Amino acid sequence: MIEEKPDKNHASDWWAERSKSLLDEQKSSWSLLNTNYRNLEKVLIREFEFDGFTVKMQFNPDRIISSSADVNSETIKNRKCFLCPVNLPSEQSGLSYNKHFLILPNPYPIFSEHLTVSKKNHTPQTIIGNFAEFLEISRAIGKYFTVFYNGPKCGSSAPDHMHFQAGTKNVMPAEYEFESMVGRLSRTVISNGKIEVRFFENHLRYFISFESPDKGELLFAFKTFINSFKKISPHHEEPLLNLIVSFQEGIWRLLIFPRSKHRPARFFGDTENRLLISPAAVDMGGLIISPRIEDFERITKDEITEIYREVSVTKEYFEFLRKKIGEIFI
Repeated sequence: MIEEKPDKNHASDWWAERSKSLLDEQKSSWSLLNTNYRNLEKVLIREFEFDGFTVKMQFNPDRIISSSADVNSETIKNRKCFLCPVNLPSEQSGLSYNKHFLILPNPYPIFSEHLTVSKKNHTPQTIIGNFAEFLEISRAIGKYFTVFYNGPKCGSSAPDHMHFQAGTKNVMPAEYEFESMVGRLSRTVISNGKIEVRFFENHLRYFISFESPDKGELLFAFKTFINSFKKISPHHEEPLLNLIVSFQEGIWRLLIFPRSKHRPARFFGDTENRLLISPAAVDMGGLIISPRIEDFERITKDEITEIYREVSVTKEYFEFLRKKIGEIFI
């Protein structure tokens, strides 16, 4: 494991630059990672145009392990945690980021640059108590990477070990189409000079955006969101959600996708009707990952619409969140 700290004179971009170079080094020294990144050059892409936005689908058979992961509590309990440092492959190197996290190359990439940012200690996957570091990590590597979080029951294949992921910036449609969607597909709830909050209501799935240069404002807004979402979620569980955050020109942009369920009904269908699509943050961001060629080739716009609507919260829940967040900033 590599233990490194940035030169104080170049700290602003050091983590981003060093993370990129680590990936290049690992491609030379780790055959599995090198093979899977080469395979990534051969993935197939389909694009679906909706009313003012795009959804992409990536055929990526190497992601079958994640998409089909059995995440029930008994299975998790009886397997070794693949994110604990003691269980990492001998070929894997990483960067020690602050006292708590490791930056690791992801050997099963979706993006041309794909990282896993995992906690050094084996603690459960939860954004509560880790959101501030989520923002800090996105600032540290934001020159090249977007950071995302999958809830323990919303796409995480390691719900027992706290981690984020990071991928090449502006690959997901929700990122690069954001500005064009603001005027047509969103409702501005807060714009007070410190933070802008928008609710996107006509995008197949509901999502919320927070934009601010002020970390404190984001912490307060996110706490308000979580507390409100808890009220309409099962007790004693983290509310179902996916998060995508980017940092550029001194401003964070956080996208929040509140969820109603982990996987759509078609995921559990019989052989003829099954669609092995397990939406996580990347999928909610408009890049659907399909590990099976038959699903990739046959899926329709109507089926994409059905998947998103099934795993997203209802309009009533979304309106409740909008009202609660709006009230707190009055």
